[in-house]
Amino acid sequence: MIPRHVATEVEDALDRQAAVALIGARQVGKTTLALELGKRRDAVYLDLEDPDDRSKLSAPRLFFESHEDRLVILDEIHRMPDIFATLRGVIDRARRQGRGKGRFLILGSASIDLLHQSETLAGRIAYVEMAPLLAIEVDDQRAARERLWLRGGFPDAYLAASDAESLMLRKDFIRTYLERDVPMFGPRVPAASMQRLWTMLAHGQGTLLNASQLARSLEVSPQSVTRYVDLLCDLLLVRRLPPLQANVGKRLVKSPKVFVRDSGLVHALLGLETVTQLLGHPVVGPSWEGFVIETLLGAAAWPAQASFYRTSAGAEVDLVIDYADGHRWLVEVKRGLSAGVRRGFHQAFEDLRAERGFVVHAGDDRFPLGSRLEAIGLRELAAELARRA
Repeated sequence: MIPRHVATEVEDALDRQAAVALIGARQVGKTTLALELGKRRDAVYLDLEDPDDRSKLSAPRLFFESHEDRLVILDEIHRMPDIFATLRGVIDRARRQGRGKGRFLILGSASIDLLHQSETLAGRIAYVEMAPLLAIEVDDQRAARERLWLRGGFPDAYLAASDAESLMLRKDFIRTYLERDVPMFGPRVPAASMQRLWTMLAHGQGTLLNASQLARSLEVSPQSVTRYVDLLCDLLLVRRLPPLQANVGKRLVKSPKVFVRDSGLVHALLGLETVTQLLGHPVVGPSWEGFVIETLLGAAAWPAQASFYRTSAGAEVDLVIDYADGHRWLVEVKRGLSAGVRRGFHQAFEDLRAERGFVVHAGDDRFPLGSRLEAIGLRELAAELARRA
C-alpha cells in the first residue's frame, strides 16, 4: 500500500467527530485506506454495493447498536441514502452516553452535496476529500513524477505494468463513469454527449469556461452544458477554479477556469499513451498546469481557499491560495526548467499584497527570484503546503 497523505487527516477527524465522510472519485483508493484504518480500530466494514452487506442493514438501528463499541465503515453510501436519518439518531443516542466520537466512516464517490441526505448529520460529521496520488506520495525521482503526470493518480493506472496497460485502464474508468455513475447521480445524459463534453474540456484544459461555445458544439442549450459540468464537478472529475474577487481597482476576469482534475484522464480522453506523444501535443502546458494545481491543492488542507487572478490588461497568476489567517501565496506554473515570470506576475504580486510567491518548474532546484519570490520544484512546494496546513 502506498502511504496516503490524507490518512492522518482522516484519523484526526475520527478522533474529534462522530462520523467522517471520506469522499473522492471512484478507484482513488478510499476503500484501501479505510480498510487499513479499520484494522487499527477493529472496525466493521460493509460494502453497500454488495446485496449481502445491504441485507445486514434491514434493521439498521439494531445493527449499529449491536456494534456500538466499534467503528462502522459504510462503503458506497449512495446506495442507501436514507441511512443518514438513522445515523443521526444513533449518533445522538451515543453522545448522550458519552460515546460520541469515531462511530462511522462513510465512503462516497461523489461530493457530499450529491449525497442529498447528508444535511441531516450537520454538526455530527467531518468531510475529508481524498485526491488521486500526489507527487509527495510517490518516489522522490523525476521519472516517478513524470509517470504520475502521464498516467495520473489513480493507483491502478499509476502502477500498471506499461503505459499501454495504464491507458486501457483509464479508458475503462471513463467508460464506467459514462455508463454507470453519470446515469446514477445525474440527469439522463446520453453517454456519447457526456464523453464529447469531457473530451472538449480536456482539449481546453485550463481555459475559461464558455458554456455557449460548448453548447453550440454539442447542439444543446448553455443551461444543459452548465448542468453537465456541474455533474462532473460533483463527481470530483472536473474542477472549476474560481477567479479571485479582489478590490484592486482593475477590471477582473469573472469566468472560472475549468480543469479535468486527473492528468491521466486528460491524456486518456485525448488518446495520449506515452510521454513522447504528450510532449508533442498542444495540451502539454495546460496539462502540466492542471497536474501542479491538483497536487498543490491536495496537499493544502482546508480552510485554504484556491482561485486564480487575471485582469483584462493581462496580469495573471495561475493559482492564488488564501489562508484563514489572512496570508496569501501566489503560484506561477512553468513546464520547463526556466523559472522566469512575466511582468504581469510581478504587478499582480504587488496588487494582491501577497506574503509569498512561488514559480513551480519541472526541476528540483530551489532558489530566490526576489525578496518574497522563489523558484521551487513541485514536490518541495507540495510538502511545504502540507506543513503549512
